[in-house]
Amino acid sequence: MISKKKSQVSNLRYIMEKFLQTLTGRRIDVFCGATSSLRGDVAKVEDGILHLKDDEGEVCYVAVDKIIAVWEKRDKERHTGFLGKS
Repeated sequence: MISKKKSQVSNLRYIMEKFLQTLTGRRIDVFCGATSSLRGDVAKVEDGILHLKDDEGEVCYVAVDKIIAVWEKRDKERHTGFLGKS
């Protein structure tokens, strides 16, 4: 039973890595839960690690299996999925 669950987790990580690789060079927002939200350009994805580059060229490393949601950045004023008060 444990090996089946571990296999499913590995498969999901593989799928997420492949998806993130398709976003290489694009600016994205990454949500990892609670108040953990990151923005940057996808530099690369390998061995379960997302490499995000910020505006200053600094690289942040994110564990792929900790990512809950990802969306492409469209503008600096609003995050997709969140509405500001009018």
